[in-house]
Amino acid sequence: MEFLHIADQYYVVATSDLAHDSRVLKQGETFAIFDAYGDIRHVVQSQAGIFHKGIRYLSHSEFFLEGQRPLLLNSTLRDDNGILVVDLTNKDFALRTGEPVLKGTIHIHREKFLFDGRSYEQISFTNFGMRDIEFDISMHFSCDFADIFEVRGMHRALHGKMEPFRHTDHTIYAPYVGLDDIERTTVIHLNNDFDFTRGIINSTVKIQSRRQVCIQLVTSFLEGTSEDNNRTTYNDAFQKLLQEHGEGRQRYCEITTNNDQLNDWIHRSLDDMIMMTTQVDRRYMYPYAGIPWFCCPFGRDGLITSLECLWANPGLTKGVLEFLASTQATKLEPARDAEPGKILHEARDSEMARLNEIPFGRYYGSIDSTPLFIMLGGAYLSRTNDLETIRKLWPHFLSAVEWMKKYGDRDGDGFIEYKRDSQTGLVNQGWKDSDDSIFHEDGSDAKFPIALCEVQAYAYLAYQEAAKMAAYLGDHQFASTHNELAHQLKERFDKAFWLEDLGTYAIALDGDKKPCRIKSSNAGQCLFTGIVKPERMDRLAQTLMQEESFSGWGIRTIASGQPRYNPMSYHNGSVWPHDVALIAWGLNRSGHKKYVADLFESIFRAATYMENRRVPEVFCGFRKRDGEAPTLYPHACSPQAWSAAAVFIMIQALLGLSIHAKDKHIHFDRPYLPPSIGNLRISKLQVGDASIDLIIQNYGDDVSVQVSNRNTGIKVTVDK
Repeated sequence: MEFLHIADQYYVVATSDLAHDSRVLKQGETFAIFDAYGDIRHVVQSQAGIFHKGIRYLSHSEFFLEGQRPLLLNSTLRDDNGILVVDLTNKDFALRTGEPVLKGTIHIHREKFLFDGRSYEQISFTNFGMRDIEFDISMHFSCDFADIFEVRGMHRALHGKMEPFRHTDHTIYAPYVGLDDIERTTVIHLNNDFDFTRGIINSTVKIQSRRQVCIQLVTSFLEGTSEDNNRTTYNDAFQKLLQEHGEGRQRYCEITTNNDQLNDWIHRSLDDMIMMTTQVDRRYMYPYAGIPWFCCPFGRDGLITSLECLWANPGLTKGVLEFLASTQATKLEPARDAEPGKILHEARDSEMARLNEIPFGRYYGSIDSTPLFIMLGGAYLSRTNDLETIRKLWPHFLSAVEWMKKYGDRDGDGFIEYKRDSQTGLVNQGWKDSDDSIFHEDGSDAKFPIALCEVQAYAYLAYQEAAKMAAYLGDHQFASTHNELAHQLKERFDKAFWLEDLGTYAIALDGDKKPCRIKSSNAGQCLFTGIVKPERMDRLAQTLMQEESFSGWGIRTIASGQPRYNPMSYHNGSVWPHDVALIAWGLNRSGHKKYVADLFESIFRAATYMENRRVPEVFCGFRKRDGEAPTLYPHACSPQAWSAAAVFIMIQALLGLSIHAKDKHIHFDRPYLPPSIGNLRISKLQVGDASIDLIIQNYGDDVSVQVSNRNTGIKVTVDK
């Protein structure tokens, strides 16, 4: 292909899209993107394949029966996301005797799943004909060992070396030695006799009339010189996968409603969260950001994702905090945008990352991960009363606070600003990190260093949460000092960022402290932190819910009519479900329950149009039209962790739910349910060492909260 030169060097090149009929599996460090047939089609610059640790180990895998692609009957992911199930049948073909075999005679059932760095597949052939049949099948495959950044569109001048295929009676080896001197090998094991020539596996299947024959393939993805000696059988791997998923479900409370479509969205989101959560370094449970582009640990994404579902699964937050503490920067490294105390942006272990062809092996270029880390620590303490973990992590929180004051505030004005030091790092370092996402009302780029409005809001809450943690630990002087810092920041923020004529906050201040006078969703995220003064709340809420910002499917990242507005852009007019969810949480805090319900309904209705009720990373910001689905964004990650977690914090926002574990207290602040929810049940909600079951009933203008299991020791209060 011809590579395009684009100013944003980490832009995903749109030479092909993520097909809407793609099927995604993930387990551990491995993910796969198949088509509806269960194949990986050989298309130039396709994102399909099986990836392990950021490398595509299998780039082409296509099944044929008698030289023909079968007819597709059905293709679906199981409800738990674990297994791809595909039903096919044969096209018309002739036996070697010349006798015809009519289409629909042979049922082909494929089951595929991933487990422990391997892909497992079972293909069952059932002969519904009246005579015995013997036919040929073939699998065409290839392995390009492309780095995920190559698949995204980046060009590499040099590559490692593909070694010749080798094979035994039942196993094929495809080795590659990277420029990092690591040997990576794709190993395909087939339990049926076969011939192998030039990337094609040929085998013969014999089936008696009304009988079934099964064959199994196990494809392993090896890094280094280790042998594939611990291959688990298909059935054992399948059982372990089911057990792992069941254990994942046990970590969350159960949420059900009387609305089946809503239940589908909730359950799909829960299953996506389980799938995206990965055990990093065999120690930390961490939600990987999204498939395919961001299937690795991201600081910002992990922090926001665990914040969204903290009330439903606080254990995930502990893993996120511990992992990010273990990777916290300890020294100045300009090439990584790292400074002492700064929290990770992302970590990758692919070939290009190891060779520093990209800076993201361990990269720190996000301005918001550090205050979010402190915020989440305080929220986790309130939710769990786990003072032992907070005490263990306290030195890391202190380092993060010091980073905010010393390195985050580049010019000493009390605001947190960014300007990259790395020549290859990200230009913009907030959550809207496209090169064109921060600009002035005349459309010109903002001058660096840039202070984002939502980052000041995060910093405000971070100082408060740091003060709270310090008070728990007995350092009341630290608590008093940092509560005062928060108060000063709130006053300074309002004066510098509020735009009275626009009814919102500037998206940012540029390097000259000039406000970027743009109506954006960033201002909406300020609400949940408490930095917004009471007299601003109504005006800001109304601005966010005006038609130019609220598309009907959610709040646009940039309001229509603003310069650079484009509903098909990544950050300048699209709708991001996690962004909408955080704004909803803020509108709950400011008392705008009707707006919270409107935002909840907008994302819920969008989910009903999505395949498998899976809400993607982002979709286009076109106005909602009656009877039409939202317009999909062509390169959106799906699943995406913080989109999957959005439903949890939106339900929390509707209910005004807060949990104070120290006092074993659950509080509902003006709970509200939209007409689409008649009742909502929360079961096995853990508070300390006890759990509680709750039923929330909708009576139109009123909502009741009932406890279905008494004598738990948990206090429940409701403010109407």
